[in-house]
Amino acid sequence: MADEQTPDEHTNQPGEPVIAASVDPDEYQHLLEDYSHLAPPSRDELLEGRVLKVSELQVFIDVGHKSDGIAPVSQFTDHEGAVNVKPGDIVQVMLESGRNSEGYLLLSHEKAARLKIWDRLERALEDQSTINGLVTGKVKGGLSVDVGVIAFMPGSQVDVRPVRSADQFNGQTIPVKVVKVNRKRGNVVVSRKLAVQEEVTARKTITAEALHEGAIVTGTVKNLTEYGAFIDLGGIDGLLHVTDISHGRIAHPAEVLHAGDEITVQVLKYDPAKERVSLGIKQMMPDPWTGAPERFPVKARVVGRVVTVTDYGAFVELEPGVEGLIHISEMTWSRRMKHPSKVVKPGDQVETVVLEVSTKERRISLGLKQLEANPWTTVAERYSIGSVVEGRVRNMTEFGVFIEIEEGVDGLVHISDLSWTKRFKHPSELLRKGSIVQAAILSIDAGNKRLSLGIKQLQPDAWETFFAQYHVNDSVKGKVLRLAGFGAFIELADGVEGLCHFSEVPGWSGRKSDPAPLKPGDEHEFGIIRMSEDERKIGLSLKSLAESREASRLGEYQKKAAAASLSLEEFLPRA
Repeated sequence: MADEQTPDEHTNQPGEPVIAASVDPDEYQHLLEDYSHLAPPSRDELLEGRVLKVSELQVFIDVGHKSDGIAPVSQFTDHEGAVNVKPGDIVQVMLESGRNSEGYLLLSHEKAARLKIWDRLERALEDQSTINGLVTGKVKGGLSVDVGVIAFMPGSQVDVRPVRSADQFNGQTIPVKVVKVNRKRGNVVVSRKLAVQEEVTARKTITAEALHEGAIVTGTVKNLTEYGAFIDLGGIDGLLHVTDISHGRIAHPAEVLHAGDEITVQVLKYDPAKERVSLGIKQMMPDPWTGAPERFPVKARVVGRVVTVTDYGAFVELEPGVEGLIHISEMTWSRRMKHPSKVVKPGDQVETVVLEVSTKERRISLGLKQLEANPWTTVAERYSIGSVVEGRVRNMTEFGVFIEIEEGVDGLVHISDLSWTKRFKHPSELLRKGSIVQAAILSIDAGNKRLSLGIKQLQPDAWETFFAQYHVNDSVKGKVLRLAGFGAFIELADGVEGLCHFSEVPGWSGRKSDPAPLKPGDEHEFGIIRMSEDERKIGLSLKSLAESREASRLGEYQKKAAAASLSLEEFLPRA
């Protein structure tokens, strides 16, 4: 029996065309929405799913569709290869391709991650926000940076200042800004320079508000030089000069500071326009010179460390920030010292005597020689005029030679006291520096530290001996030394000379054209016609000696003639 049909029902007979039922479009859309979970997802759709199971090779994921999906477990491992998901975790994936033979949707976690990364990079470009990236290596023209994808950072965008070598950033995670994104070509360009500038600008604003002269601030040691340390105060660098680090002497900031140290400093000067900041540490400490006269009274003996030796003396640190000067003249009673380094060296611990203290000028004068008695105070007791002393030639000048007869006691031999007979243009013609000589003490002035010595006084005066032995009208032998236009100088004894004027030479015509009547080297016997002991002058004559001899000979003839009862005229022809 055939089934009954309602009037609205229609059954297609064989051979008849199929007629679609009339459906309201709104009801059709509703039906699609109710069964949308049964339709496969789009390949461009980002899906969020729950991990159902993790096997050795695959991760099973429920993405809310009729079929579950699977993704390679290798896409869910960390750098060490460990799986980082478990059942129940929510993960993001995208459809890789259709289904496998078992009906599972093939999913990709990496594809979803890349899509998310590109979205994040585009948002960072749009918002100009700062992100982090890992520098993976150096490439032509710049660096490669991993920001989820490999990005390029030009060398000009590495830092706000030119860098010598970008290799220092290799392997570092750095802040960057995205300056260009091309998802289609997979290109990303980033800049650390822009990120740093933004950070510096923000820090500068905060730091500048706190900077003023006298402010106490905290900073980080950025760089050290011979003259000081640069301190990063937060986007603004300040200079801590080496002289403002400590009241004590510091040769180099590296003695007390190291790069990276966090220190507290005081602002000494601040120029907002030029962003110049001068800093100090010692200004926050008590002034060591306060009370110095009480701690280091005059005549007190003090011990300190030699910190510097100069040509004029040595500086001694008595305590940090308080130094005294031992002037070269206060090191030894002797005058022979050439340089302070002969007495002290940097690092030496020395005992000194305080000579003067000036807090206003921050100066303390010290002495070394005051630790020993002044030898000049007893010179008059230990030496007498006329006594013979021995010493070393310490120095020579045009006017004389200084001889040290003991430590700290020098005497002067004037050039006129070197020889009785010889005249010297310079003492070096007779003595050598450093040689040991004897001298006689001529005078002592201990108050003015003066000692007069003589070398010629050790020998008899040749002139005195000559004047004692010879007189006017005596004859003396001599040798012609040198000629002058008016006469010849004759050597009569060692160091004793006389002058024979040419007019005192027999046969001299007096004409300048005639040759000199005497020749150097000739020896003659001269008559003494003048003697002046005070002026040490002796006048000689060959003519007077001849006349004297002639007179003597005539006298003899007269005597003989008288004995023969003859006149001189009668006797001479016979003689």
